[in-house]
Amino acid sequence: MPVSVVRFNLVEPDATPASLAARYRAALEMAAYADEHGITTVQTEEHHGAENNWLPSPFAFASAVFGATKRLAVTVSAIIGPLHDPLRLAEEIAVLDLLSGGRLVTVAGIGYRPEEYALFDVEWKRRGRLQDELLETLLKAWTGEPFEYRGRTVRITPRPFTDPHPLLLVGGSSKAAARRAARLGLPFFPSAHLPELEAYYKERLVEYGTEGWTMMPAAETPLLHVAEDPDRTWAEHGRHFLHEARTYASWQSGEIRSAVKSGATTVAELRAEGVYRIVTPEECAALGFDNYVLHPLSGGMPVEEGWRSLRLFCERVLPALDA
Repeated sequence: MPVSVVRFNLVEPDATPASLAARYRAALEMAAYADEHGITTVQTEEHHGAENNWLPSPFAFASAVFGATKRLAVTVSAIIGPLHDPLRLAEEIAVLDLLSGGRLVTVAGIGYRPEEYALFDVEWKRRGRLQDELLETLLKAWTGEPFEYRGRTVRITPRPFTDPHPLLLVGGSSKAAARRAARLGLPFFPSAHLPELEAYYKERLVEYGTEGWTMMPAAETPLLHVAEDPDRTWAEHGRHFLHEARTYASWQSGEIRSAVKSGATTVAELRAEGVYRIVTPEECAALGFDNYVLHPLSGGMPVEEGWRSLRLFCERVLPALDA
């Protein structure tokens, strides 16, 4: 059975507090429905100060999802590590790990938007050193034992549910990220299909004498929306996918490599590109992917349209994949 993921970033351009609250409630109801129908994972992420209301608090959202579900995992992909206080983050993840019974997966990256660092008065040039400190602190904190932190002895409680610690991956598309993961013996999450970077990570594991593994996107990892009539859905709702694609494009420089990077400037270009795909249930089941990533509320998609996509996937695609 392939891995099935429902992604939420809760984007809604020009939202009102009431409309955004309704979107958040709908996402939780969708997560509960997905859990009941055997979806593997809810994926969420972190961005700050975005005009379109991109979710800034993934752990708060993850906590609500855990309260609404019993089985599925929540992957936060990714947190912007240097923007977090290491000790507070250790506590937050430990508590979520306990609440969920070990269903939290955290991918720690360093981000690619200087504006986010400026918002929190964190020095952009120090992001690599801050990320090293964060990851090292988390691993020490989760032992429950005293350790040295910024010149003093500290101890973090409670200990997490997961032994030896909650699942923590290092994300990124650079050799520095791969080295960081290998040095600490942490799994590596390349932000795109980058087999050469995976090979580099494995070489560094040997060099450091550590163990680890990669969770890398496949060469083809489109964001999916399921509809009975893709032509009509593209015509009516393609602008929501384009909004998200253009937002990403405005944030990512030429050096950033991402599985969802798009160069499209029109809905027609976006459809031809294939990063976002609207498919029928039958087409979806025939894709033959190892990972299916559904994005029901992409770019401010109307909630009712998001529900149509999710129901079609759960009621007609998942049974076919399991057959």
